[in-house]
Amino acid sequence: MRVIYPRAESQQDARQRYPLEVLRLALAHSGVAYRLHPSHTDMQQARSLRMLEAGRALDVVWTVTTRERERHLRAIRFPIDRGMIGWRVLLIHRGDRARFADIKTLHELSDLRGGQGHDWPDLAILRANGLRVDAAATYEGLFQMLARRHIDYFPRSIAEVDGERVHNAALPIELEPHLLLHYPSALYFFVNPRNTALADAIRLGLERSLDDGSLLRLFHRTYDRDLARLDLARRHIIELRNPDFPRDAPLQRHNLWFHPEKRP
Repeated sequence: MRVIYPRAESQQDARQRYPLEVLRLALAHSGVAYRLHPSHTDMQQARSLRMLEAGRALDVVWTVTTRERERHLRAIRFPIDRGMIGWRVLLIHRGDRARFADIKTLHELSDLRGGQGHDWPDLAILRANGLRVDAAATYEGLFQMLARRHIDYFPRSIAEVDGERVHNAALPIELEPHLLLHYPSALYFFVNPRNTALADAIRLGLERSLDDGSLLRLFHRTYDRDLARLDLARRHIIELRNPDFPRDAPLQRHNLWFHPEKRP
């Protein structure tokens, strides 16, 4: 089975590493012989989804689920990130901690300006909760916007932020130490609606790797050290609503989801 995934849009983008390892693990557990390759060119998220829907150049994409995406593509409803994409800490300009120290509500946070990618579902989520958020055309551009004080903060998933800090160590940015935003969200694999064979193989492989413990071991090996450094249990949680979160997400399967106070 040929499986082509989107090449990362930036060589500095570490977000691809874990989902790709999960995909390899799932395919290896599926019992199907496969060949896994990146696309010939790098792709931003919106383009990769269009190409997948059209059945051209791509066979699988991992991305945040939304109702719109599930209408156009076949979702494998299994949160490969354990929902960590919806747990967000803030990157801020170095020396700005005092500006955030007394913030405890969405209303207070709305006095400042955030940044997100123009084609990321998180942009609409944050705006739907009354936050002022600017859109950027590129992933790397958001770090530059923050460094130049064009925005005040950049919400990042707890699964992503540690590697991003390392890659952007030369910029005058730092981690805000006491806030934790949360909204229901999940990273799913998506395939073309007609590609039932690949969808079935990935789904079966994910369930088998969950059952034998290899998926959870991969999660712990990848994230435990980074999560410990974020000190999540001590942070003040601000809950947000996600109006575009699909109602049929498997929230009742508690073993699939991460919570900072209840480690898997």
